[in-house]
Amino acid sequence: MSEFTGERVVPASVDPDLWNEHVARYAFAARLSPAKRVLDAGCGTGFGAARLAARAARVTGVDTSREAIEYARAHYPDPRLEFLRGDVSRMPFRDESFDLVSAFEVIEHLRDWRGFLREARRVLSPQGQLVISTPNKLYYAESRLQTGPNPFHWHEFDFPEFRDALRAGFPHVSLFIQNHAAGLVFQPLEANGEGAELDIEEAGANPEEAHFLVAVCATSPLTGSPAFAYVPATGNLLREREQHIEKLSLEIQAKDQWLTELREEHRLLVEDFRRQNTLLEDSNQWARDLSRQLGEAQQRIVELQREVEEKTAWALEIQKVLEQKGRELLDCIERLDRAEATVVERSNWAMQLDAELTAVRGSRWHRLGRKLRLGPEIPEG
Repeated sequence: MSEFTGERVVPASVDPDLWNEHVARYAFAARLSPAKRVLDAGCGTGFGAARLAARAARVTGVDTSREAIEYARAHYPDPRLEFLRGDVSRMPFRDESFDLVSAFEVIEHLRDWRGFLREARRVLSPQGQLVISTPNKLYYAESRLQTGPNPFHWHEFDFPEFRDALRAGFPHVSLFIQNHAAGLVFQPLEANGEGAELDIEEAGANPEEAHFLVAVCATSPLTGSPAFAYVPATGNLLREREQHIEKLSLEIQAKDQWLTELREEHRLLVEDFRRQNTLLEDSNQWARDLSRQLGEAQQRIVELQREVEEKTAWALEIQKVLEQKGRELLDCIERLDRAEATVVERSNWAMQLDAELTAVRGSRWHRLGRKLRLGPEIPEG
């Protein structure tokens, strides 16, 4: 069987208060079940159907959960009991198959709850009755303020809506409220077979404050609607309160210990935060210094770029001057080359002329002319 979630009662897996409020509803219905054909719609684990079978002629339990049906069959083997898996909004039974239908804490779980009410009326005999309950939406909403809406509930009812929904399908409806009530029980130590007397203080029933809403519905007039009290074996309220107080005290101690540990953890977190904050401030200062140095470096880069641009422009100018001087130098070299060639040419001519003059001077004709004082005088080279 799956773990108890609060939505499906598993015997021995719930606290006494929750168990008692479920069992009490079946004790309420058992008064109507003697010798009847009973359908327990949404039977869950089958404990309630088994209780009804103690007085009924036959009881059929229906539930959508395979695990719940398997649990019921395993734990409540009784020839008067039958457990079937099915949808209570579309039941596989013929018309007028039952004299009593019980449906406790079921209708709020159904998407098609109107279909269920129609089905319940269809399978009931003309004198049959539907006994049904649901949590009071107003009280339930207050009790779940911390945890939020119940995720297993499709639709919850307040008293007027519950009453009107039942009267729309059944002409005769007797309405009840179910509450945990403080009481005093005088129980004889020896059973005397005289039953029990009940004295309920007249204070009026307020459905707005009720824990649960209960109704007996029929198509024919109902014979009466007496009050019903269920006193469980675990109903020693004072002792349960003392145990509950002790449990709460232990929880408070645990919460105090948890709070002390939480405060110490908070203190350590504050110290760590301060250290981290100091480190962060140091890092921020380092980042600011680095940003300043980066700014200065960027400014120096800009200045260097400007200097490079200026020197590049100067170099370009120098290059132009050098190129001009180079061209002038080449021109001078050309002129020197031409002048050198001219000098060589003239030197060769002069040497040739000198040779010719030497030859003339050495000729007999020249010597004869000099003696005769005729012709030009050729000076010595």
